[in-house]
Amino acid sequence: MGLAVLAAQACAVSKQSNPLNESKAQKDQRMRWWREARLGMFIHWGVYSVPAGEWKGKTGYAEWIREEAHIPVGQYEKFRDQFNPVKFDADAWAKMAHDAGMKYIVITSKHHDGFNMFDSKYSDWSISHTPFKRDVLKELAAACHKYGLKMCFYHSIMDWHHPDYLPRRSWEVADRPVDGADFDRYVKYLRNEVTQLLTDYGPIGVIWFDGQWESTWTSKYGKPLYDLCRTLQPNVIVNNRVSKGETGDFETPEQYIPPTGLPGVAWETCMTMNDHWGYNSHDTDWKSPETLIRNIVDIASKGGNYLLNIGPRSDGTFPPEAVERLKDIGAWMHVNGDAIYDTTASVFDSLPWGRSTTRRHGSRTTLFLHVFDWPADGHLMVPGLGNDVASAKLVGSSKALRFHREGGDVVIDVPETSPDPISSTIDLEVNGPPIVYRAPKISAPSDILVDTIPVTIDSGSQALDVRYTIDGTDPNETSRMYAAPFTLDGTFTVKAAAFHRGKRVSPISSMTFTRVAPLPAADVSGLQPGLTMDEYRGNWETVPDFAGMTPKASTVAAELGFPQEAGKPVEGVARRYSGYVSAPEDGVYQFQLTSDDGSRLWIDGELVVDNDGLHSSQAKTGAIALAKGWHRFQLGWFNGTGDAALDLQMAKAGEKPAPLAAEAFKHEP
Repeated sequence: MGLAVLAAQACAVSKQSNPLNESKAQKDQRMRWWREARLGMFIHWGVYSVPAGEWKGKTGYAEWIREEAHIPVGQYEKFRDQFNPVKFDADAWAKMAHDAGMKYIVITSKHHDGFNMFDSKYSDWSISHTPFKRDVLKELAAACHKYGLKMCFYHSIMDWHHPDYLPRRSWEVADRPVDGADFDRYVKYLRNEVTQLLTDYGPIGVIWFDGQWESTWTSKYGKPLYDLCRTLQPNVIVNNRVSKGETGDFETPEQYIPPTGLPGVAWETCMTMNDHWGYNSHDTDWKSPETLIRNIVDIASKGGNYLLNIGPRSDGTFPPEAVERLKDIGAWMHVNGDAIYDTTASVFDSLPWGRSTTRRHGSRTTLFLHVFDWPADGHLMVPGLGNDVASAKLVGSSKALRFHREGGDVVIDVPETSPDPISSTIDLEVNGPPIVYRAPKISAPSDILVDTIPVTIDSGSQALDVRYTIDGTDPNETSRMYAAPFTLDGTFTVKAAAFHRGKRVSPISSMTFTRVAPLPAADVSGLQPGLTMDEYRGNWETVPDFAGMTPKASTVAAELGFPQEAGKPVEGVARRYSGYVSAPEDGVYQFQLTSDDGSRLWIDGELVVDNDGLHSSQAKTGAIALAKGWHRFQLGWFNGTGDAALDLQMAKAGEKPAPLAAEAFKHEP
């Protein structure tokens, strides 16, 4: 055997053994238990449970109390000597999670205050230096193993205690001067602790990072930290907050459920039972069992996981309100859990009475129908289902339910009263993969074109045929059959409908494409790099009308961004960026504008993207036809309170949007 062949084989073996070179199938296998689990317990616990949310007469605090109440580090450290959770019982915690139907526990190994809930080898700011001394994570890891739960860690990247962490808050500079601070030295400390967590505590299911939003944490650190985790434990799952950008295995919407889920992406909604993550003795705003159970169903129906939080008290016990809700969840999951675990998202766009989850098995599909609003007439209508039904029954019962078809719908005869007032589940078995009658989706890079544009039509099911027209007439059984994407070179109206066994079974979709002339480039010269940036202060719920307003500051900015102070976004601020943006060639351009709160983009005086209003980080797109050259540009943005985001990406229609280079912006001097 030649040396070249030996070298090639060695290289192949090396790639196979490197967990960072995994294939899609290998990643799917690594993620499998997590996707099947659907329900986990989040635990926020630390020395911040000692003040129990109260400081100097104010009672709205929890795990952020040091930052929000501006507690000097020396004073905050006194909580360590008061932290003595003598009632902590790892076995009881794990059993409560297990009995509630949860499959994994994510506990704070370190929150933003830097306190380590384990016996850190690298810091005495840890539980081993409290009166309690015991390593609660080691005990909980053993209890999780006993009850078949995956042990997982939440570990903060941000650290308000470590002398090398940057940036400092403006209010604490006198207390913690930045002199001598070395962020790279802090990163080494962080990596050392993560190494200990992934070495000394057995198999870890997930490591859940947070605090990555600060300006000091860049992809320079994020991607290597992900790689470290996967190298130490190849099967560990790492969330997206390990870095800025696309690093990480799943998305983490916080305190909300995405309206349509995040199709094609692994995601997990983390949410509190009341209003705080850590323990607050004054917080009585507990979500009802109905809300929590329906959240479980809603999230599973959209293909996500639910990570439900508990903030234990400083004595090591769960609040009794949380314990009661865990029992209620457990009772429901005991009956209905099979309709949650190892299911995929609903095949229906919406259902008038509740939600649905799906499980394929062999030649059949089980549609679990989660009924929130029980039909008063005893007839549950399942709209637009094209499959032949094999059987129907209530989950937890062996008694068959009668069913019949009414046109394109299936109607199930159900008992007069709901078995469960919160959510009752019907097991509906159908033959083959799901066939749902819905209007076909007509897709194209935009609805305007300069020369040609490709058009795609999707029926949503291989069992359905799509027939379409391009002259604006309604499609029928003799219209052109859709087989592959086609190209339009002018103004046309495309209409499409789904057909099953020769009959039309869906509403008609329609989309008009218009051929336009690109907007001419501006006749300008002497432009300078960057954009003019005007900043304003005030309270708005929409992007303000900047006309007639006096800016607090004006400057030239090389790129878009939002103001920060002490590592946090400034609140009550607006910015207007103006100048010119470059179109490299004639064509239709798509702009993707992401903001928190609102933003609006105008090019050549036309509103291209309207992402206005008070909301969390959202991305919206718009298209405009531009001739090659420079075009007038204006972007308005504002932030009310809380987090902030601002990002603009651009691409020719049909191509992947990318951040604009600094050279793409200029302004008049």
